[in-house]
Amino acid sequence: MNNPFSSYRSFFPILSEYVHLASCSQGAIAQPVSQAIEDYHNQLLSSGTNWKQATLKLEATREKFAKLINAEPDEIAILTSVSDALLAVATSLPYHPSKNEIILTDMDFPTVGHVWYAQEKYGATVSLMRSLDGVLPLEQYEKDVTERTLLTCMSHASYNNGTTQNLKDIADIVHKKGSLLFVDASQSAGHIPIDVKEMNIDMLSTVTRKYMLGIPGVAFLYMKKDLAEQVKPRHTGWFGQESETKFNIFHSTYAPGARRFETGTPSFISVYAAHAALNLLLDVGVSPIHSYLKELSSFTKEFGLQSGLQINRPFDTEITSGITSFYMANASEIEQRLKEKNILVSARNDVIRVAPHFYNTKEEVAYAITELSKFAK
Repeated sequence: MNNPFSSYRSFFPILSEYVHLASCSQGAIAQPVSQAIEDYHNQLLSSGTNWKQATLKLEATREKFAKLINAEPDEIAILTSVSDALLAVATSLPYHPSKNEIILTDMDFPTVGHVWYAQEKYGATVSLMRSLDGVLPLEQYEKDVTERTLLTCMSHASYNNGTTQNLKDIADIVHKKGSLLFVDASQSAGHIPIDVKEMNIDMLSTVTRKYMLGIPGVAFLYMKKDLAEQVKPRHTGWFGQESETKFNIFHSTYAPGARRFETGTPSFISVYAAHAALNLLLDVGVSPIHSYLKELSSFTKEFGLQSGLQINRPFDTEITSGITSFYMANASEIEQRLKEKNILVSARNDVIRVAPHFYNTKEEVAYAITELSKFAK
């Protein structure tokens, strides 16, 4: 299997020394992203302040992400993390006794539970939807989501085993029950196509540091504009105001759409990185990346089984992302041992996650799994 993106490998200096298969944790940094970080730094060194350039970059980054998911710029808020995005939503919802249920799943990242369970003292009732053998079938949504459900929160791709879920089908089910849908796309954005309009998603959040090739400090919150303008967030700030009230301490007017969820000055250096990373992703194309990673994911699973490793189910590549998880005792220790061999993977509890991106090759995956299999014997 040839890598159709081989011409981009030179963009990623780390690939000359390391086998980087940890995109589920931190994607490799490309030279254009590094240059963007340096540009921000140099602007401050040479001029002392770059507020105008930085705010223009913020808006350009908003537009790039909106293009990536087929949204409008006013439907995008730029925050610092998915935890912040969840908190912004959680502190904006009306919890009525007859409609106050928040559904989350056992496949979600732990921060999801941390945020939602903290809302119980403010009127929310939290219910946990449990997966079966690493999968959440659509029938489970049909069964668990009811007319009392205010919001259904789910992950597009599981951080633990890479399982993906059909967003459009789930949106149809939860909307039929009168529930809103919040999607955590942290493990899918950047390598799985997302069209929020076609999929009819109400809210979606993701970070840039993983498959979106950025660094920590920037996350995006998408919310349908008409929905965003119905809520009055308590999690806001001067960046979440209309221009005429940004400096008016006595009066507050929310900014249009999802912008009202923004708070204070963002991490501009991370914004510069995100802008360059989005440029690269849009140039390469998420759909071609997705097609390539489906093939590479299939090879990863097959070679892993042949090497005597045990896959954290499911095996079906039609419902898995670029992440393949292998059960390993002492996973954190093995992650460090592999790093000493210049192989970067990511441990979570009792699994090692192998998460290639478009810049990786089949040979790199085979080498990493061969080394990993030595710890299973």
